[in-house]
Amino acid sequence: MKRAAAAFLATVFVAIACAGWIAPYRYDEQRRDEAGVAPSPTHWLGTDELGRDRFSRLLYGARVSLLLAPAAALLSTALAAVVGLAAGYAGGWCQPALLLVTDVFLGLPWLFLLLAVRAALPLNVPALESLAVTMLLLGGLGWPGAARVVHASSAQLRDSNFALQAEAAGLSTVQVLLRHMVPCLRPVLVTQFLVSVPAFLLAEANLGMLGLGVVEPLPSLGNLLAEVTTLPPLRSAVGILAPGILLLAVLSAFHLAHPSVRSQRSPS
Repeated sequence: MKRAAAAFLATVFVAIACAGWIAPYRYDEQRRDEAGVAPSPTHWLGTDELGRDRFSRLLYGARVSLLLAPAAALLSTALAAVVGLAAGYAGGWCQPALLLVTDVFLGLPWLFLLLAVRAALPLNVPALESLAVTMLLLGGLGWPGAARVVHASSAQLRDSNFALQAEAAGLSTVQVLLRHMVPCLRPVLVTQFLVSVPAFLLAEANLGMLGLGVVEPLPSLGNLLAEVTTLPPLRSAVGILAPGILLLAVLSAFHLAHPSVRSQRSPS
């Protein structure tokens, strides 16, 4: 099961990387004379109300979302590493101060905080700027949980023999952190990154459905899902539901491919 999930994710990433060659049309190409047509050999998932090919927009939208979520997860993990290491290794007044800030963020409903901050920002921004804003918001607000995990791990390593020996050898705090602490925390950081990617995929979908994520004409899984909020004609149901089906499949594959999920083997 784990190999099948990893193979599915690899296929999806290859498909979105080759979207420029696979997609039969540009994501913003409008054919008003073919608006709202049903799936056909020409348009595999039909077209939307502006005559844009849904299959092409699904490929480009998946590429946007599946690049945005890892970028936000990387930013979030980096912030968590900085805050968690500082709180766990520095000690003194720095530790309670950083943990207080982390607990304040953890105590707030993360999704509602994300929606409130995004709604407070200008909404009429260009498409590429909205992509950058969404990534910075997800990464900038999604670090507290991971920071708590990094803090707990780094606090255990602070009094370990190798850290004490490194300090006794005259290494500075920065050298101890970069040469010894960060390599030891690499499995923790990688795990937090992998956990954050599907969470940010789902958060982007929520923002897009509410019109607060990536804006038109640039597609993403989130703003493509916004069409689901209206009752679609039966002939267009497959094309409208395709982004949701793909998102569900990708989230499930991330869960199954995660290292913590053990493959189930039938007894021989």
